[in-house]
Amino acid sequence: MQLSYLLKPLSLSIALLVGACQPAAEKPAPATSKPAVAAETATAKADPVQQTQPGKAWWQDAVFYEIWPRSFADSNADGHGDFNGIRAKIPYLQDLGVDALWLTPIFEAPSYHGYDFTEFYKVEADYGSMADFEALVQDAKAKNIRIILDLVINHISDQHDWFKRSAAGEAPYKDYFIWRDDLPTDGWGPAWDASKVDPKVVWHFNPTRKAYYYAAFGGSQPDLNLTHPDVVAEMKKMAKFWLDKGVAGFRLDAVRYAIENGPDGQADTAGTIAYWQDFSAYVRSIQPDAMLVGEAWADLPVAAKYYGDGKALDAGFDFDFGYKVLALLQSDGGVKAEFGTMQDAAVASNDGAAPQHELQKNYQQRIDAGVPMGYFSPFITNHDQPRIGWQLKGDQQKAKLAAAMLFASPGSTYLYYGEEIGLTQASDAEHIQRRAPMLWDKSAQAGFTTAVKSWVESADLFPPQQGTAWWQPFLAAQLSGGLTVAEQQQQATSLWSLYKTLIQLKKQRSELGVAGEYQATADASGKLLQITRQLNGKSTVFVLNLSAEPQILTAAQLPDSSYQLVWTEQADPAAAATIAPWQLRIYHN
Repeated sequence: MQLSYLLKPLSLSIALLVGACQPAAEKPAPATSKPAVAAETATAKADPVQQTQPGKAWWQDAVFYEIWPRSFADSNADGHGDFNGIRAKIPYLQDLGVDALWLTPIFEAPSYHGYDFTEFYKVEADYGSMADFEALVQDAKAKNIRIILDLVINHISDQHDWFKRSAAGEAPYKDYFIWRDDLPTDGWGPAWDASKVDPKVVWHFNPTRKAYYYAAFGGSQPDLNLTHPDVVAEMKKMAKFWLDKGVAGFRLDAVRYAIENGPDGQADTAGTIAYWQDFSAYVRSIQPDAMLVGEAWADLPVAAKYYGDGKALDAGFDFDFGYKVLALLQSDGGVKAEFGTMQDAAVASNDGAAPQHELQKNYQQRIDAGVPMGYFSPFITNHDQPRIGWQLKGDQQKAKLAAAMLFASPGSTYLYYGEEIGLTQASDAEHIQRRAPMLWDKSAQAGFTTAVKSWVESADLFPPQQGTAWWQPFLAAQLSGGLTVAEQQQQATSLWSLYKTLIQLKKQRSELGVAGEYQATADASGKLLQITRQLNGKSTVFVLNLSAEPQILTAAQLPDSSYQLVWTEQADPAAAATIAPWQLRIYHN
């Protein structure tokens, strides 16, 4: 689709489907003598359309910030991040502009990650007290920042009292989990990969009961029997307990695997969808504006099932989007799913026109999934994936392009802590490195803690950690590279400054919401990408050079004087017709 109707005069189309055109005479850029950055954007008036949409849920178009509490900020010098550390960083989060925090599991658990908790109603002691948590919720709310919690309903720890009593055959806990007297031989395998047959992956022997129990995510995390009325009731009770504490909703872990129907039905069963419909109805009866977002790590048509005809979840993550972004920025493509199945779903033909860009395909697949556009939430990576900084080999310019693609995409946007500074990892030897401490400043331990050692240096803390020697060399390298929050906040064109600008634009520009039209097009070479968002005469245009060579823009590719240049790193007006390698420009009218 041509976009010339967005600009005046009509002859100055900004569509980038002009790769075969010869470069035209250079045209001056919109008036600016320095890079446009967040400080300038902050002075713009918010678009009233964005603020007054009737019936708009609070999470629609919101910006969520995922925090791994153990690694965000330590307030008491024990080497562990904690609730009070997060509280101390609320001014930072408010300045960045986020609307909500997603806290990964905060309940008492034997692991460092907490996805196998042993208590439903107690917080992790390493993070502080219940009073500390309640103060965090209230402090955040006072700054208009909501908090959602990571709720794990599919499974709990094998050290939980329920499981111990079930293994002992004690009523009523005997059937709170799924047991078999013998190891099944009828085709069971990994719940997220039906092509593999290996029952020992999901069925685990318990010597106390002398029977096998089902645990899709490993023997230490037995699946709950979510068809048992007592278990169903307790999960609702748990949700109400935390809603009453003031949380705004939940990120629901592993939603695809709630109820199994045998070896051919380990994921996405009708019973699973019905379970989430029932759970969601209960949550809404307690708190009508509570938000439920599900981790359905699968293709968009599968993930869309959890909308449940409007009766199940409010939102689901778009895992496909992040893979497409990374594939555009690295020659060897993105890292594939570990706990899901991702395929490039077929997209309807566009009647012989030029092939759709990969991001346009993603947008079309959301439409074809048959759920509201606001259902799918784009993100690049999360705690289960290698950090984008590592996948892009620390290239901050490429990280900026990824950020632009993220914020140009409609839906509630999710950031993983540290993405705003390009936080990376030493290697991908183990998942701990994906979840390492935040880099705040150039002090010892990067301002994360005043302790001599951070939690990632405690080899015996959460065995079997594969050594700790990686942290200090990695930390030293990062501190020598100008990559901390404090340093990037002082740089007008840093990755952090871009993130702040993008968040502000999303709040101010109605066309960046789910109601705005989305068009992603590339020139014939695929090196120049343009993403245009438009609504009611308002337009924001992102121009990205996805190559290691400067690209010449024709007069037809430069917007007219009715457009304001709000982000560029090229201060020389004479260079307006050239966009440098891996560079970004943002315009709006």
